[in-house]
Amino acid sequence: MRIGSPGRASGAGAVTRTTLPCAGRRLTAASTGRRLPCDHRSVLVPRLAVGDLAPDFTLPTADGGSVTLSDLRGEHVVVYFYPAAMTPGCTTQACDFRDSLASLQGAGYKVVGVSPDAVDKLAQFAEAEHLTFPLASDTERGVLEAWGAWGEKSLYGKTVTGVIRSTVVVDPEGKVELAQYNVKATGHVAKLRRDLKIA
Repeated sequence: MRIGSPGRASGAGAVTRTTLPCAGRRLTAASTGRRLPCDHRSVLVPRLAVGDLAPDFTLPTADGGSVTLSDLRGEHVVVYFYPAAMTPGCTTQACDFRDSLASLQGAGYKVVGVSPDAVDKLAQFAEAEHLTFPLASDTERGVLEAWGAWGEKSLYGKTVTGVIRSTVVVDPEGKVELAQYNVKATGHVAKLRRDLKIA
C-alpha cells in the first residue's frame, strides 16, 4: 500500500476520533505536556473537506491488479468506504453503485470502493455480485484513516471503532468536490446522484 499526504485548502475539515496503537512508544499530550500510557491513544483524525487535495494512494484490487488515485487525474472519481464485503448493508450499497455505474460513467465519474477486507474476499464479493468497478483492499487502514473514514461511531447504541461509511468525490484536479460521512447504505447512491445532478 502507498499513501500520500493530504493538502489542506483554506479552513479545516471536521474531525473524527480514532484509537491507534503506539508501538511501544510513550506519547505526550500536546495540551498538557504530560506523558501518556503506551497502550493506545485516542486521536482526532481530520475529515476531508471540499477543496482539500485528496490523499493519493495505491491499493491492491479484487481483480489482482491495483488502483492509484493519481492515475485517474483528469476524471471525476467517487471513492466510497464501506465496512465489510458480503454483509447485507455493504452488498446493498455496492449493488446500487453497480446499477448506477452506467449513469455515473456517462456523467464522467469513475467509482472505487475501499474496505479493510483482504483481496481474496473482495474477489469473491465482486464475482458474487457482478461488480465491475475496482474494489480496493486497505487491510492496514492507512487510506481509511487518511481520508477520515476510520474512527469512533455508534453501532446498535454502542460506541465502537471501525470503518465510517463515507463517500468522497474527487475532481479532475485531485481535489475534494464532495465529502459525505456517516452515510446510510440504503438509498445513498440515489442521494449521491441527486447531489451530483446525475439523472
